[in-house]
Amino acid sequence: MIQVRRLGHATFETPDLDKAIGHYTQVGGLVVAAREKDRAFLATQLGQLAIELIKGPAAQCVRLSFEVAPDSDFGELGRALSAHGVKSDPRNDALPGVGRMLSLHDPKGTAIDLFSEWKTVPVEQPSSGVPSLKLGHLAFVVPDPKPIAKFYQEVLGFRMSDWIEDFFVFLRCNADHHVINFIQGTKVTMHHMAFELQDFSRIQGACELLGQRRIPIAWGPVRLGPGHNVAIFHRNADDQMIEFYAELDQMKDEALGYFEPRPWHRDKPQRPKVWARTDNYIWGPPPTPEFLRARV
Repeated sequence: MIQVRRLGHATFETPDLDKAIGHYTQVGGLVVAAREKDRAFLATQLGQLAIELIKGPAAQCVRLSFEVAPDSDFGELGRALSAHGVKSDPRNDALPGVGRMLSLHDPKGTAIDLFSEWKTVPVEQPSSGVPSLKLGHLAFVVPDPKPIAKFYQEVLGFRMSDWIEDFFVFLRCNADHHVINFIQGTKVTMHHMAFELQDFSRIQGACELLGQRRIPIAWGPVRLGPGHNVAIFHRNADDQMIEFYAELDQMKDEALGYFEPRPWHRDKPQRPKVWARTDNYIWGPPPTPEFLRARV
């Protein structure tokens, strides 16, 4: 079985490339690593590629990348995918800092690139936005989360961290509580993307920045239930939901099977489980209608 280790970068189409770049750099804290006429690559201030933007007719996430072990044999990976009935092709798109890749598609049609070699990209000046550590996770709306969660578990080696009843699943591929999520909704679309910040004080700084720029907070600050991360949500220039978070649960030892103990855990130890819909956050305001419309 393939075992992906980390979320790399995500690729988005956007109708207004300059406006999207402006939001990610001035609010999201990313820096432009490379720019072409209809394409831009954005990295964290630590030099890790996070977002690829392509000019297109509609705002949408079209591609994800995941890192596999550095000694991975792409021929073996291709054969493993073929055994699951999944077609794959080699790809080398000259991405900043990323070597050759193996490309496939998940059941909802999103392209997936697997890569094993990467290096940081030069970052010459800091961004004026919130300093994000990494692109931490993405969540997608799908008609039924169960079959696509099964695909990610059986084909790409993800593990289940939590469910909220039977409509929202959280999957991990490393110590982070979740790297990819699927929530039940009426159409296939991205629900939100999330950037990890250093600590709780950075969340406050993000709130101040959003307030200064008159960007409404769609939900938060809130301590979530599954994952227990402190988070705030807002919409970017393409009306996509963005989460800033810190203090996400970590499962440091898969054999032990519980998340690292924290004062805010209700279960001791905290293990993967099914949460009630009414217990999906620990403290903070309830989700706003603005946040909830992401599932429509």
